[in-house]
Amino acid sequence: MTTDNFTSFRIRNDSHGYHAGIETMHINELTAGNVLIEVHYSSVNYKDALAGTGKGKILRQFPLNGGIDCSGIVLHSESEQFKTGDAVLVTGSGLSETLDGGYSQMVRVPHQHVIALPHNLSLRDVMILGTAGFTAGLALLRMLDNRQRPELGAIAINGATGGVGMLATGLFSKAGFEVHAISGKPEHSDFLRHIGATKVLSRESILTEKAMDSVCFGGAVDSVGGVALSSLLAKVAPYGNVASCGLVASHSLNTTVMPFIIRGVSLLGIASAGTERLIREKVWALLSKYWDSNTLNALAIEEIQLSELNHVFERMLLGQSFGRHVVKIQ
Repeated sequence: MTTDNFTSFRIRNDSHGYHAGIETMHINELTAGNVLIEVHYSSVNYKDALAGTGKGKILRQFPLNGGIDCSGIVLHSESEQFKTGDAVLVTGSGLSETLDGGYSQMVRVPHQHVIALPHNLSLRDVMILGTAGFTAGLALLRMLDNRQRPELGAIAINGATGGVGMLATGLFSKAGFEVHAISGKPEHSDFLRHIGATKVLSRESILTEKAMDSVCFGGAVDSVGGVALSSLLAKVAPYGNVASCGLVASHSLNTTVMPFIIRGVSLLGIASAGTERLIREKVWALLSKYWDSNTLNALAIEEIQLSELNHVFERMLLGQSFGRHVVKIQ
């Protein structure tokens, strides 16, 4: 970057209402931080769509650049942990909430949010993963830490055609688990089997009104919430884990203590945005163990420009998107 002026996708809430679009910025307008990064790639997550359209209260101040993820090259660092030319990534950590986000040719962040690029992944690879992949990785890490094992039974991945679900399907399969993918989009069943699902189940097939039902799964990853989450809790094997990481259908949870006190099921909260640095590094090490450029490129990926974001947001919120959207910045 040879100029202090650059392009960004900026979100405003002012006298003209809530609006977002492409703007030219000066480096002095960026929120504070001690590491300046030339952004090469970002990604699109459900949270980005909520922020970019105003259909979710994500930003805590205005204006801010959108994008909760980015990867790129360090241009300047006031931290001893990073130097000019380092390849790095940032996911969550206040981006597009209290800090200018990754939908920009430049981003400036505190060094504690910056992660060195994993050894076998490219700048594009880590944004194919992005917060969605990080969330799937954090779910796997937490479940392994809580003694989830393949012999307990298959892992149900609910919302399997979404970003988190698709990457969790591949990741848990690579980690040695049998995966049962749950989706409301039967047209993508062959793809889900291709990336690692042993079975593909309909949304309706897992629903139950019972506090405890017949055991069907060893554990589960749920990005849907509501009755789907309570149904999974009722169907998980003794001492299995259910990782809750989303609310695409509902933020509510109507259940009883029965799965917890009779079967010892654990409900694990997956809060990816505020994860401490040490755990972030463990998650990215886990992701780089199971993914590489070849396996990631086998996924459903659409590469877009900043100018296409609003269209992608609308599709995502209508449930019409599939796979991962990578935003090419440079």
